[in-house]
Amino acid sequence: MTALTLSTAAAPGLRADAIVIGVAKGANGPSVAPGAEAVDKAYDGRLAGVLETLGASGAEGEVTKLPAPSGFKAPVVVAVGLGAEPEKDAGFDPEALRRAAGAAARALAGAKKAAFALPLAEAADAGVVAEGVLLGAYSFDAYKESAKETKGAKANGKAPLAEAALLGGKPRDKAYKAALERAAAVAEELNRARDLVNTPPNDLDPEAFAAVAQAAAKEHGIKVQVLDEKALTKGGYGGILGVGAGSASGPRLVKLSYTSPKAKKSLAFVGKGITYDSGGISLKPAGHNETMKCDMAGAAAVFAAVVAAARLGLEVNVTGWLALAENMPSGSATRPGDVLRMYSGKTVEVLNTDAEGRLVLADALWAASQDKPDAIIDVATLTGAMMLALGSRTYGIMANDDAFRSAVHEAAEESGEPAWPMPLPEHLRKGMDSPTADIANMGERMGGGLVAGLFLREFVGEGITWAHLDIAGPAFNEGGPFGYTPKGGTGTAVRTLVRVAERVALGDLG
Repeated sequence: MTALTLSTAAAPGLRADAIVIGVAKGANGPSVAPGAEAVDKAYDGRLAGVLETLGASGAEGEVTKLPAPSGFKAPVVVAVGLGAEPEKDAGFDPEALRRAAGAAARALAGAKKAAFALPLAEAADAGVVAEGVLLGAYSFDAYKESAKETKGAKANGKAPLAEAALLGGKPRDKAYKAALERAAAVAEELNRARDLVNTPPNDLDPEAFAAVAQAAAKEHGIKVQVLDEKALTKGGYGGILGVGAGSASGPRLVKLSYTSPKAKKSLAFVGKGITYDSGGISLKPAGHNETMKCDMAGAAAVFAAVVAAARLGLEVNVTGWLALAENMPSGSATRPGDVLRMYSGKTVEVLNTDAEGRLVLADALWAASQDKPDAIIDVATLTGAMMLALGSRTYGIMANDDAFRSAVHEAAEESGEPAWPMPLPEHLRKGMDSPTADIANMGERMGGGLVAGLFLREFVGEGITWAHLDIAGPAFNEGGPFGYTPKGGTGTAVRTLVRVAERVALGDLG
């Protein structure tokens, strides 16, 4: 991962491959953002005009490179857009800083060192810039021959930015150092989640995922328990077993437990971990299978969040449940019309085997409920309906408590993750009535994302506060990279879960 340092050095005398500055979009053209005063002075105060001549406007994510002024030890200045100029005396939006830092880090792939002279009004700004750099510099090259480094560079591409110095930071200030440490812990675990999502399913089956979780748990002092097919059968986990029945790779349920001696509250995070989703007997049509390695993104997010909580030493107990299975068609696969007896004892008529995520989550939610946590949050790439409703960059939040749903939404906004509160309309529950079982795994087609949320609610223990995050849209980016978001796995929901845990530890989440 990119090395981070705080520096009080002046931009002109710093040895680096590039100096990164911020540019805002003002009413009369681009304006140079705070932090770049020394750079602007070296251009005789005309840097904004030079950038405008080069076509820069200050729009978010815009990157403009130009030769550094005479006397600078860095050869290049990289101007990155911050979006709209803030109101007088108001600082830049943290997410704008995060995205700008990420865009610059991506643009500087191959560089050994860059100095970031972005606006750092306080320690929190240093944290978001650091986070943006670390997330923007991410690359996944494990399966490329070009990943073999030759003289420090990739044979068929460029290595990620090696080092970033944050100018204006205070190396001896505890708040600044803590901000960088938090950014490093969260970004490193988020990038690990991205790696898992990007790993091809022939190398990441449920057993392999469980092994990754076991190794991380050992490293960070997290208690881990793995239920294999035998244990799942003995325990009566009919949902997870039913989904995994058609695969040669057996399912797993992984429990990760981080405990703090100072904790007063407990959280449970539950993640959908379908390591590959063919749809099962209800096979997905051509063109819909190619990215289904990402159907374990919810479990990856939960895994990363628990490890991050442990690394940060948060004063809250956090348990992660990874419901892992591979959904494949075969002679042993669950069929439409089959009835599964879930871990809770309820029976479910399976009308569509491609609505499998809710089945594994149902067992894991009930298992999590037995510990009686103060709240449960599940995370899943659950429905295409949520993508139709909110697009590819925003996830939906449902809950059995409006105040908790609002609090989770606030945590998402604070983290820079676009999310939107969604309802759980009671009238949609009737559509899942089954003449054969207690409930069917399908209901009305319209509002399918909400129907899935209502199904999951049935498996949350009585009196437990619960929220459901449907991350089907933003979990996997099929388009080009933007800001700090790469193509492929994004690590969506990791930062929200960590922020929820932080706020619960501080006693200010609802």
